[in-house]
Amino acid sequence: MENSSILDQIISNHQAEEVAKLDGVEVINNLFSELSERERDVLSRRFGLAGEKRETLEEIGKVHKLTRERIRQIETSSIKRLRLLENLDDYLSGLKNVITHLLEEHGGLMEKEYLFNNLVNFSLGAGKRGDNETKHKRYFDFLISRLLHDEFEEINNSPYFKNSFKLKYQSLEHLEELAEELLQKIKETKKIFLTDELINLSKELDAYKKHQAKFNQPTNLDVSGALANDLFEEKIELINQNKAIYSIFQAAREIEQNRFGHWGQASSREIKPKTINDKIYLVLKNSGKPMHFAEIADRINQISFDRKKANAATVHNELILDEKYILVGRGLYGLKEWGYRKGTVADVIEKVITEAGRALSREEIIEKVLGQRLVKKATINLALMNREKFELVGGDKYYLKNSAEIK
Repeated sequence: MENSSILDQIISNHQAEEVAKLDGVEVINNLFSELSERERDVLSRRFGLAGEKRETLEEIGKVHKLTRERIRQIETSSIKRLRLLENLDDYLSGLKNVITHLLEEHGGLMEKEYLFNNLVNFSLGAGKRGDNETKHKRYFDFLISRLLHDEFEEINNSPYFKNSFKLKYQSLEHLEELAEELLQKIKETKKIFLTDELINLSKELDAYKKHQAKFNQPTNLDVSGALANDLFEEKIELINQNKAIYSIFQAAREIEQNRFGHWGQASSREIKPKTINDKIYLVLKNSGKPMHFAEIADRINQISFDRKKANAATVHNELILDEKYILVGRGLYGLKEWGYRKGTVADVIEKVITEAGRALSREEIIEKVLGQRLVKKATINLALMNREKFELVGGDKYYLKNSAEIK
């Protein structure tokens, strides 16, 4: 902030203070103190503010020995009472300001879960979300959708975006244009992208250049806490400086990020793996090195792509049957695209010499084979002793038996 004006610094400090004071539980508790005990209980149960789930009108009616319709009336009248409170703004001003700042810095729109993740992070503190996260999200959902609906509009049926919130009178034209052009570019390239690559790609598009001023908003709020991930390290500083572009990645209906931090078309198997084979491929590709089939199964289960559990036997069968996987050691598999080849060590040596087009020394052969097989040097030396396949030239180089071309 070296180049910031005094006014910018005052605004930034004020925003930081509002974020620091944000507490979803406290806001709800203070508001609900204006209601009767029964009204509090009905709203808490109906919106999942106290328990593990939202309860139906019928379930709540049984607790209070009232009809479904009567519970509905209590729900409606209780929310109306809260909306008509003379001091409602005193309760909600801090939350309203934080959401407004967040939306402004993100170009006016934020995907619902992404907004909630940021609010929960501000409310609970970085790294403290844990078991309370779902509960706090429900608090914020209730506050925004039921009490702040005059300030923020919920988007549910956009052809461009998932369920999101936007500033009430914010035009989405610039966001829609970039989302549409970006998706088309992703489809054309048929690639997946890291966050920095996708941000750079976005800045090359006509829609970004056309609306550049709208995408270059002030960036005072730090969203890093909402982006913490155990599987990959996100480009936090870059995202903080390009929130409006990043918000499109989060909100776009047909763009998704996989569990390893790559963005692409939502229907792509590298983004949303559909089969156990897809998951094996993603795990191996992102490990960057061969893995044991049991380790691959464990990794799939740790990542939890979905609720389906992988077992080692199934993983092993897939690895054996699919040619894109190569056995490179005892139970160890790599990807064919990495340059690994099928066959015995002797087969690999034969291909190495053939491709070289000349006789090779023992050291050259060992180096090249170790690039394709995780075996001991002694195993390679043993294979070279096969006189039906290999012959010595000049006492220190090997070529193929009965091969006139390689000397």
